[in-house]
Amino acid sequence: MSTFAKRERLLLADLLETAGPDAETLCEGWRTRDLAAHVVVRERRPDAAGGALIKQLAPRLEKVTAEYTAKPYEELIQLIRTGPPRFSPFQLKQIDEAANIVEFYVHTEDVRRAQPDWSPRELDPVFQDALWSRLERAARLMGRGAPTGLVLRRPNGQTAVAHRGTPVVTATGEPSELLMFAFGRQRAAKVELDGDTEAIAKLHETKRLGI
Repeated sequence: MSTFAKRERLLLADLLETAGPDAETLCEGWRTRDLAAHVVVRERRPDAAGGALIKQLAPRLEKVTAEYTAKPYEELIQLIRTGPPRFSPFQLKQIDEAANIVEFYVHTEDVRRAQPDWSPRELDPVFQDALWSRLERAARLMGRGAPTGLVLRRPNGQTAVAHRGTPVVTATGEPSELLMFAFGRQRAAKVELDGDTEAIAKLHETKRLGI
């Protein structure tokens, strides 16, 4: 049975293939080749991927990422498409869904929304609920770098506090858009912001709100 993570994985691979290795993304300083290498290293090289969180491992992450970035672009696409190695924990559906739904959704949109003619995707309600579930659980991590109080609100009224503080800004939108906003893609996220004008401006300029 297909999962959301698998669906987004294949969509990301297709978009990267179509865009080619040198297309822009929403990740500052990254072209599509860099994004593809990041996805592969995260999934296939746990010995290096920890460098994103552990400072002492950062040099190793940089070295391994550079090695993968130098590989043929088509090989990177195929590695994304075929998924993790046989004995990887990502092979387990529960772990794949927990760890990769948000990862692949956000990076898929990083490719899509960097193009000038992009338009929002129509996402089914079940997928939106799955994204909200993850956003709700990780809201504090996602918003810990916010320069002001931040509340995330769905159109149905469900809310999650991403950062406590004053003044408070409320971001309203579908879970998919709130995720893009919380992951630092504020200007590409279709959300409505309500609150102090200066606080809203600061939120827009903060490059990294949290994780």
